[in-house]
Amino acid sequence: MRPDILSMYEEELAEYIVSIGEERYRAKQLYKWLHAGYPLAFMSNIPKKMKEKLVERALIPSVTVETKQVSSDGTIKYLFRCYDDEYIESVFMRHDYGNTVCVSSQVGCRMGCKFCASTINGRKRNLFASEMLSQIYEAQNDTGEKVSNVVIMGMGEPFDNYDNVVRFIRLLNSESGMNLSCRRISLSTCGIVPGIQRFADEGLPVTLSVSLHAPDDDKRNAIMPVNKKYCIAELLAACRGYYEKTGRRISFEYALIDGNNNSPEDAQALADLLKKGLSDTVIHVNLIPVNDVAERGFKRGSKAKTEKFVSVLERNGVNATVRKRMGADIDAACGQLRARKI
Repeated sequence: MRPDILSMYEEELAEYIVSIGEERYRAKQLYKWLHAGYPLAFMSNIPKKMKEKLVERALIPSVTVETKQVSSDGTIKYLFRCYDDEYIESVFMRHDYGNTVCVSSQVGCRMGCKFCASTINGRKRNLFASEMLSQIYEAQNDTGEKVSNVVIMGMGEPFDNYDNVVRFIRLLNSESGMNLSCRRISLSTCGIVPGIQRFADEGLPVTLSVSLHAPDDDKRNAIMPVNKKYCIAELLAACRGYYEKTGRRISFEYALIDGNNNSPEDAQALADLLKKGLSDTVIHVNLIPVNDVAERGFKRGSKAKTEKFVSVLERNGVNATVRKRMGADIDAACGQLRARKI
């Protein structure tokens, strides 16, 4: 495969530019153009002969919009085509505090979570950092609006693509790139304990979101195969370590599945679990009425059941909110649009 110049750090790009016989200062110009989301043809101060060299010798494995769905609330769901004709999804969301893009980190997913459409056809491959960046750049180009927040919560398990995801975050944070603060980036994991432990030492103050979805090992084993390898006790210990090293609040994702994990007893068990395993740690529970995925058969509970669940958590001193449903009238859940396409 030819060198992927969009995935390069600025110094790496400088070394590459020199290696193909160009002046080193050209790398800074090129880097800024690339991370503004421009194709080579529109880079006005890059010499034509240099562009020709890059077209011949290098690769920019960016993504292109295959199709999109626009919700009545302004949310946009993109199906992107990759350079090798694989498909991934991203979601552009408008909030009062700015625009957020939810990016995918893999083509498909091999984690096997029972409530998620992303896992239906397994994992095809990892995405490069360039392909993750391109999801943001394409959304900005399409909407004409700046992205201020990024969540790595789309298709795939970020810690199953560790090196590319860390490179992606560092490129996002680069002063010559988007210069996006790590505090505006969230990463969601299903609970890859070694990944959490390793990430805590990266020096990247990213908000960690952990997909918990059950108050005990038996229920979590049934819907999340990863729990059979890394049980809840191990997961919470890794979360505590992450908090101690980074000082960043831990957010727990909890998909409310009717008749499975959404009873008042489940709420009490969840509160007891978190208070025991993460005492004195700043935590937050993000409750998500499960998306109706036909292939999975799970259903969301009533509004009354959700409100009761929240009240039990709050009565026990656990901070919880119900995620605002955005894009409810389109296929905004991870994997749905891709599954339909393929």
